[in-house]
Amino acid sequence: MKAIILDGYVDEPACFGVPPYLSPYPRYTAGALIAAGFSESDISYFTIDTVRASGKTLTEQFKSADVFIIISGMTVPGKYLKGTPITADEIRALFRLSDGVKILGGPIRLGYSNEGGIAASNLSFLPEDVTVAQKDIESFVYDYFSNKEGQPPFAHRYRTTEEIADWSKRGAFIAKQHPDFPNIICELETYRGCGRKKHCSFCTEAFYGRPDFREEEDIIAETELLYQNGVRHFRIGRQPDLFAYKGIDDGGAILKPNPAAIEKLYSGIRRVAPDLKTLHMDNGNPITIAEYPEESREILNTIVKYHTPGDVIAMGIESADPAVIEANGLKATPEQVLAAVRLVNEVGAARGANGMPEILPGINFVYGLLGETKKTYQFNYDFLKQIYDEGLMVRRINLRQVMVFQKTPLADNKITDFKNEKLFRAHKELVRKTIDLLMLRRVVPVGTVLKDVFAEVSESSNEKSGSKSVTFGRQFGTYPLLIAVPEYLPLNRFYDILVTNHGFRSITGVPYPINVNTATLSILKELPGLNKSMAEELILKRPYADEEDLVKRFQHGKLISKYVVFE
Repeated sequence: MKAIILDGYVDEPACFGVPPYLSPYPRYTAGALIAAGFSESDISYFTIDTVRASGKTLTEQFKSADVFIIISGMTVPGKYLKGTPITADEIRALFRLSDGVKILGGPIRLGYSNEGGIAASNLSFLPEDVTVAQKDIESFVYDYFSNKEGQPPFAHRYRTTEEIADWSKRGAFIAKQHPDFPNIICELETYRGCGRKKHCSFCTEAFYGRPDFREEEDIIAETELLYQNGVRHFRIGRQPDLFAYKGIDDGGAILKPNPAAIEKLYSGIRRVAPDLKTLHMDNGNPITIAEYPEESREILNTIVKYHTPGDVIAMGIESADPAVIEANGLKATPEQVLAAVRLVNEVGAARGANGMPEILPGINFVYGLLGETKKTYQFNYDFLKQIYDEGLMVRRINLRQVMVFQKTPLADNKITDFKNEKLFRAHKELVRKTIDLLMLRRVVPVGTVLKDVFAEVSESSNEKSGSKSVTFGRQFGTYPLLIAVPEYLPLNRFYDILVTNHGFRSITGVPYPINVNTATLSILKELPGLNKSMAEELILKRPYADEEDLVKRFQHGKLISKYVVFE
């Protein structure tokens, strides 16, 4: 039998799978198929962007496949640079191409929406012959195709950690079929489920129940197989709180951190993947860090010891309004979040080898929750202003509108679509102008050199003076900065970039070092201290023999001498 796995991408609070990320879902699903009797040669993996680019060339392959699986689902949709998640129309049209068994799985089982602020809809758009895996797609396909005695083929259940210890290794080969391979980041899962006794009103992580921790050896073995298949970029990202991994229940409201487990995990990953290029994390609950500062400090020191710089701990404050916190069962008070931000800065603010700080917090806010009023926006702004005024750093501030899913407390309270659009937009603009911009200047000042920036896409626009090109790139990492270079650069290559200017959420930079005798005007005028007329003068006086010659013949030569070469 021939099976096709189509990756429509996922975006969840604890899992990301939009390029350059490859989520665990397709890897686990491929591994489950192998365990059920398929061979590697029987399984083909595609992304939705590959399908879009191919036109109709894949139609016959999809039509003839015995099994056609689509993985999709966004519970926290965002903005994406390179890949775009699959749409409902595409899901419907692609399934209609297939004559085989049709299965849809992933977080889309909870409902479909392509933007925040709109309640997720049911899946009534699907053709009638499509089966939706109501729990885990990987366990569903395994049960369906292995058809074990006493196990009905249409069982909907959650997989076990013992099963994915096997399936994650069997499915590692899928990474090589990704169209961007080897320039991909593989998300590594440590556990699912939430250890809190009271859950946030909007969150879907509680559906998985109490934490079900994977063993360190299993995660390390999966990493080793991915590494042997050519993967060099990893994120320990599929968990709601890395600091609670293998946490200890000491009777409190949250699990007590287990620093020894984090040390074993990180050191093991480094042992089996010695030449990895990226090792980052994702979520950390600020209340865990605030309530257990010594254990959290030990974990932070372990992370800094073994990771790669530019790391980010995504922290969900959700709201700084006490009324909203109470009404929605949120995790932490503003004071606790601030304590966590201070501790992460204390350990991780030093600049690393790639030009970025070692590890910084990322702050998440959610709007449209129970009890929200106009005052909520002021509470949130004042909290961010306090972080900035204390001289602390955060890597990014995420302001998103809530997406409501059935069976969450938010849905039970009849909250559907977002109501405060005008207020939200004004608040977002204020934060971008008065917090984000200044914070970005603090995190990566002008003159910082960011190493190994991957050029991903380019754009051109026609102006009166001709065509203007911009190349967009990012470092590989958990929440990488978007960098605009005002010139076309060959794509899918790595560059060192000199930071020259800042936007609200991105920066401008130029390749570093710069050949002063060949660089274009669009690049030279971006150099710190120069403007267009200065750059034109610089070009008119070329060539320059060396730094002494530059300083002697160009009056601003001293300003730029440290950024340029003369080859």
